[in-house]
Amino acid sequence: MNVNYSLYLVTDRDILKGKDLFKSIEDAIIGGVTIVQIREKNISSLEFYNIAKKAKMVTDKYNIPLIINDRIDIAIAVDASGVHLGQQDLPAIVARNLIGKNKILGISVSNLELALKAEKDTADYIGVGAVFNTNTKKNTNKVSLDVLKQIKSCVNIPVVAIGGINETNIKSIQKTNVDGIAVVSAILGKDDIKNASKNISTIINRR
Repeated sequence: MNVNYSLYLVTDRDILKGKDLFKSIEDAIIGGVTIVQIREKNISSLEFYNIAKKAKMVTDKYNIPLIINDRIDIAIAVDASGVHLGQQDLPAIVARNLIGKNKILGISVSNLELALKAEKDTADYIGVGAVFNTNTKKNTNKVSLDVLKQIKSCVNIPVVAIGGINETNIKSIQKTNVDGIAVVSAILGKDDIKNASKNISTIINRR
């Protein structure tokens, strides 16, 4: 599956400051986001389903892949493009059996050993982090740029860096040759989401 991971948006409604989630996703896509992950914690399955279904209407409009964080059942229910799992979620092999071979499977990793295992277990891409300090996700393992570079050089699947990435530190990430940069606050935390997305997209595509 040919997926553009270059500017990967992860949602977090807590940092939207009252802005509409779906308009924010649309503005981010118009600005240059190439893939969207819906991440929700502490809400009911029904609420998550309704959010995912509505978000998919937006991403489908622009032919952008929609990834669901953690919840394989929600991903299947809304026919999302794929699912992203952490190390405490169902094993990748089990997830693959559930979603099938044509859906995207992303796995969070924080070291080379986990990256190689994810690739062996049929992950389509890996999310590596946290590269920098982040307030949007607690209990993250810190990953140095050297480790990020090492992982990128040792796996054959796309690598997406995540964790505290913004317009001021993207250049240092790009030196590792990763395939994508995942952002949360650097786009959704800004008043002008479309412009924030456009600025980051411009930086990414300038190299």
